[in-house]
Amino acid sequence: MEVSSSTMLKPAYSTPHPLAGEMVPLTLFDRATLDIFVPLILVYPAPTPSNDALTEGLRRAVAVYPHLAGRLAVDHRGRRFIHVNNEGVLVVEAAVPVDLASAVTDGSFVTDTDGLYPAVPPPEESIGAALLQIQLNRYKCGGLAIGFSSHHQAADGYSVSTFLSTWASAVRQGWNFTAPSPFLDRGATAVPRAVPTPVFDHRSTEFKGQGSRSYPVVSDPMSSNIKNVTVRFTAEFIAELKARVGIRCSTFQCLLAHAWKKITAARGLKPEEFTQVRVAVNCRARANPPAPPDFFGNMVLWAFPRLQARDVLGWTYRGVVEAIRDAIARVDADYIQSFVDFGSLADANGEELAATAAANGTMFCPDLEVDSSLGFRFNQIDLGTGPPSAFVTPDLPNEGLMIFLPSCTASGGVDLIMAIPEDHDTATFYSLDERAKPKM
Repeated sequence: MEVSSSTMLKPAYSTPHPLAGEMVPLTLFDRATLDIFVPLILVYPAPTPSNDALTEGLRRAVAVYPHLAGRLAVDHRGRRFIHVNNEGVLVVEAAVPVDLASAVTDGSFVTDTDGLYPAVPPPEESIGAALLQIQLNRYKCGGLAIGFSSHHQAADGYSVSTFLSTWASAVRQGWNFTAPSPFLDRGATAVPRAVPTPVFDHRSTEFKGQGSRSYPVVSDPMSSNIKNVTVRFTAEFIAELKARVGIRCSTFQCLLAHAWKKITAARGLKPEEFTQVRVAVNCRARANPPAPPDFFGNMVLWAFPRLQARDVLGWTYRGVVEAIRDAIARVDADYIQSFVDFGSLADANGEELAATAAANGTMFCPDLEVDSSLGFRFNQIDLGTGPPSAFVTPDLPNEGLMIFLPSCTASGGVDLIMAIPEDHDTATFYSLDERAKPKM
């Protein structure tokens, strides 16, 4: 691979954005999430738009979401905020001297993804770094792999998917691009009651406190301790699994129940040992009043279904699905308001909150953490020649972390990407779907 350029691309504003120069405090939702850059890779076979077309579309798209062109900074109290200073996004252009087909097969990379996205800065170097960093990797055949990395405290996964769709629209439409008007008032999503009244235990759930769970952390997770594997579930398998559950359930719920069962068995947990799953929950529609669906920022909390290993393995699929569903249902409007009220009181008391979001290298066993992108419209990330042929979340850094993605190659199928210990028998995890073809 040869890097040909590295530039800081500024948004294209016809008039100054109303937020220009603002110092936007991180909301409680922002502060509860991961303090990391999250990489993604989107793959497009030839023909693809030129780099000039991609960067011009990017300038227009970032102008709609000015936080992404800003920087994390620290105020006089030592608290972070987003300085909407129009410093721009990092864009790297690189040439890869092989054909795309030799690197990506059936929607998955068969070669190392290192170097396909800008190096992820560690948390201690995130202040002042570009919040959005993109690498355009042009293959010899004309194919394209876009390495995308954004800081999680600037935007959650739902917001990132919305931005990607906007960027794709800007590339397709060119000068005729019609910019959306997303909801950018981050503070409006975290308004406490006149008398803040938290009624749930947030100090040991979203933030560290007495009773918080702790996990071992390895210093260099991707060197030899943790590996990523991908299993593809076909639409037929998912339909059969839902029939086995026996009640109406979402694709996510039934696949999570299935994965939880298989991984618990593979780990060889003691029957009485408890295992829980940290499940990311989009709170936009759950709050009262609900946040606009086009809100850009972070608005995720977590559900924690928890069972003994004997129950995960011994209960029917219906029983495990209901345990997952019940835990998610508890993240309701009352819980969300309690979370906001808790943060308000902590701020009033000058308390510094530390998120329970895991550091890179965390070994979650006997627990799991899961994110789902099944509701994201990846088919809308069409640059003009069709949607991506592969969408990859590379280098998951924490053992027990799982991500569900809609398959780009199997219609109606789902890809599950997991981080597992290097010394685990990979075949055990492939047995999640005995008919699935393993992907590396």
